[in-house]
Amino acid sequence: MIVHRIEDWDDAYENGRNIPGGTEYPGPWVEPAARFREAANARLDIAYGEGARHCYDLFLPEGTPRGLFVFVHGGYWMALDKSYWSHLAAGPLARGWACAMPSYDLCPDVSIAEITRQIGAAVDHMAGEVAGPIVLSGHSAGGHLVSAMMCHDSPLSASTQARLRHVVSISGLHDLRPLMNTSRNAQLKLDLDSAEANSPALKRPLPGVRLTAWVGGGERQEFLRQNALLANIWHGLGAVTLEVAEPDRHHFNVIDGLGDASSPLMRAALDPVEDA
Repeated sequence: MIVHRIEDWDDAYENGRNIPGGTEYPGPWVEPAARFREAANARLDIAYGEGARHCYDLFLPEGTPRGLFVFVHGGYWMALDKSYWSHLAAGPLARGWACAMPSYDLCPDVSIAEITRQIGAAVDHMAGEVAGPIVLSGHSAGGHLVSAMMCHDSPLSASTQARLRHVVSISGLHDLRPLMNTSRNAQLKLDLDSAEANSPALKRPLPGVRLTAWVGGGERQEFLRQNALLANIWHGLGAVTLEVAEPDRHHFNVIDGLGDASSPLMRAALDPVEDA
């Protein structure tokens, strides 16, 4: 008999101190992202709302895009912005897809529900700029946000939902109730009602949209569990799901594959859509 019990919830959801060199992040992303923006065919700071952070960067491939690939950043809904991740657009661009990356307001200034609404507004605006199928990806808290886009109560417009083909949640947080036990909840301000209302794992998936739940094999056990949880539940509700724990990847380098058109992550993200 194996008995599992979490004694330290902060440690269970702490990545930086549990990864060699982890406390250096997000520093290692800054220079590669800046260099990429300087060289790319990009439209920067496109407004999707009235707030200072309500904007996104759109990176365009040569020729007509095959579709729209979106990456939503993480940071526990409390930190960072779109500028750290520009270099990850290299993978989709090499496959002929446009790639958009939004910023959004942060907790505690706004709630997770409001951030989810903002991402819906951002994706709707992006959909008006690029035609074709839509694939959403997001990391950590961003994985939660893109998963929310394919829930039955998605904030996306009906026309955008009709174009949504695939959601790739990378190290996503899909059941928010455990976060009430962490010190981060002082800023997230979750109670049981809001945690349940904002947990994709407690909702129904939109029909006809694939889910890929991707996580690093070396991540914290709670991230491995959260990854398996959504794929398991939504598979049981009729969705086409794929669950992957990529070997030798931790929470911060698991997203590196987005920058490589031939990586296992990019193949899993785009091959099913392009072959359909």
